[in-house]
Amino acid sequence: MRSSVEVREEVAEALEGGGAVVALESTLISHGLPRPDNLALALEAEAAVREEGAVPATVGVIGGVPKVGLGEGELKLLAFEDGVPKLSTRDLPLAVAKGSHGATTVAATASLAARAGVRLFATGGLGGVHRGARDSWDVSADLAELARTPVAVVSAGVKSILDVPATLETLETLGVPVAGFRTLRFPGFYLTDSGCGLDWSLADEEEAARAVHALVDLGTGGMVIANPLPEEGQLDPALHEKALSSGLEGLGREGVRGKEVTPFLLSRFREETGGESLEVNKRIILNNARLAARIAVALAALEGE
Repeated sequence: MRSSVEVREEVAEALEGGGAVVALESTLISHGLPRPDNLALALEAEAAVREEGAVPATVGVIGGVPKVGLGEGELKLLAFEDGVPKLSTRDLPLAVAKGSHGATTVAATASLAARAGVRLFATGGLGGVHRGARDSWDVSADLAELARTPVAVVSAGVKSILDVPATLETLETLGVPVAGFRTLRFPGFYLTDSGCGLDWSLADEEEAARAVHALVDLGTGGMVIANPLPEEGQLDPALHEKALSSGLEGLGREGVRGKEVTPFLLSRFREETGGESLEVNKRIILNNARLAARIAVALAALEGE
């Protein structure tokens, strides 16, 4: 049987030649944004990576084949096909067996990217520990995957709908290093500052590249590079608090649980903010894609020496 993971030719050539590659997730395309914004942003994120000198590798499953690097037609399929399942790492073998399409979460994207040799991954926000997890045990598989997968994830922290302090504690317990990019404050996705501090800060792309190189060299798992939006680009904090309160009330009232929690809350945020949260989400994705690409370029230069 052929390899279970198919790497797009452009991506494979860049990896073989020591070039810069950045993985991008596909859950954002199928589940994170409304149509047609989802496809437009997926293409814009890939273009942003290229503009910074790296090769984009959007990850997804097409017809039961896990792919690292999708063509435009495959991006369109994930953007416009109804009922595309959301795949975490545990779902991958079942999607393969059933010949299913699938949009990969942070966990599944990191796992497949690492198998291909990609070490930088840009996303919006990590999954984490949900509010009320003491009773529900609702903790994202993203955290456990990062503990064992040698990929550096550039994100705007974790979504502010989560229990941010509990998520950071869990990352510490799992041994996942977390560093702010030019900050010692952990971002809260829509917000520049979640209210939580960090022990480590990376001064620039070159220092971040050295950290990623050391991560692999020392044989540890993955790491989080937390990249906040500038304050002028964040969601208005008062509007954020109003939208969050409304969303959490709706969760309890409608009994939403598990993998449906995040899409439900993000949809509520769009409604409560009149679409402003969607624009902030787009800025986050592009901001992180550009930073990950610059770090990937610095890493390629470092290891090319």
